[in-house]
Amino acid sequence: MKGTAAALLGLLLLAGVHPVLAQTTTLSIAQAGNQVILSWPTTAANYVLQSTPGFFPAAWSNVSPAPAIVNGKYSVTNSISGTQQFYRLSQDSLILCIAPAGNQVVLSWPAWASNYVLQSTTNFLPAAWSNVTNVPVVVNGRDTVTNPISGTQQFYRLSLLATPSGMALIPAGSFTMGDTLDGETDAIPIVTVNVSAFYMDTNLVSYSQWQSVYHWATNNGYDFDDAGSGKATNHPVQTVDWYDTVKWCNARSQQAGLTPVYYTDTNLTQVYTNGDTDAVYANWAASGYRLPTEAEWEKAARGGLSGYRFPWGGANNTISESQANYFGDTNDYSYDLGPNGYNSIGSIGGVSPATSPVGSFAANGYGLYDMAGNVVEWCWDWYDTPYEGGSDPRGPASSFYDARVLRGGVWNYIALIARCANRSADDPSAAINYVGFRCVSRR
Repeated sequence: MKGTAAALLGLLLLAGVHPVLAQTTTLSIAQAGNQVILSWPTTAANYVLQSTPGFFPAAWSNVSPAPAIVNGKYSVTNSISGTQQFYRLSQDSLILCIAPAGNQVVLSWPAWASNYVLQSTTNFLPAAWSNVTNVPVVVNGRDTVTNPISGTQQFYRLSLLATPSGMALIPAGSFTMGDTLDGETDAIPIVTVNVSAFYMDTNLVSYSQWQSVYHWATNNGYDFDDAGSGKATNHPVQTVDWYDTVKWCNARSQQAGLTPVYYTDTNLTQVYTNGDTDAVYANWAASGYRLPTEAEWEKAARGGLSGYRFPWGGANNTISESQANYFGDTNDYSYDLGPNGYNSIGSIGGVSPATSPVGSFAANGYGLYDMAGNVVEWCWDWYDTPYEGGSDPRGPASSFYDARVLRGGVWNYIALIARCANRSADDPSAAINYVGFRCVSRR
């Protein structure tokens, strides 16, 4: 690098996470005349320093000479050439790339790494890391932040966030959406979908959780069509329409001090708090809570398994009322082991709706409860056919059916609805006693 680019090297730091140890390994970069000095902890002895002149595509090669130990850290001094260089430690599965651009520095990392936060510090020994407040935008499949260069040296790293309370991490990766087990036309043809990592509520939103946010929201400028219902405080909330769940997500975000996701303008400045409108725009990079996309919901429901009818898998692809709250019908469905009728766990006291307390049945492979049965769940997407494949699909811009997607089984309907690939939909203004939801987040 020459000129401005070389002067900027003292501002930069490249960081990654070891795929097994899941700890932050920090590669620091500093400029010294016409050379660049790179250093990293001696605990990372199995790492190799590599560089590439371009990131799209990247052609990583090992950096020589071998590192020396200086001040308790591995250190390599490399000459600065006229070619821009990115650096990484080869064992890292997560790469924060840094490139100078005039009087700014551009930092980017894989978009699937949504459970990491960009941090900076003006001193490395000792370091006082603080979160970079710029909201990342996705550019060429990478989360990207552009930060101004000040007169103060800055080091950067990615820091692993703790899993938010009450949520589970759904890892990034591809999965097969839909199935050919039962011949439903809207679940075929199957498609391959790549989904970035995200967090999902382990349980359906309970009535007590709904009430807590609802009361805060109505005292802070929000309005709702319905107050919501629940058989008991620890049962899922139901009788909530799509518009109310979206506004509730925003209120939950603001109550928790997070950036809300949903807005009523394309500039993402007017937080959605009132009325029923289909002109809702999502800030997908925001830290707050939102409804899952249909693809996120199905990936989460499958719990890491592939090709099974239900979230728990199993050689026979069967379901029973010991596994989920649904209406048994063993006469019409060979994979339904029953017993017939309403589930006794939900029907205690003979009170309708026959919901069950959240978390009454075993969790799937991702630690999620009630992904089959209890109440059907609102998703973000407009309903259409067939499935949408690709990376992080978010559904069509509108629906011929004027309906939003519903996913998951339900207490008053048969096992057919409880399948991972089953698709349902309803008018977004529908508030029914078998419809609920859960939230996701990409903090």
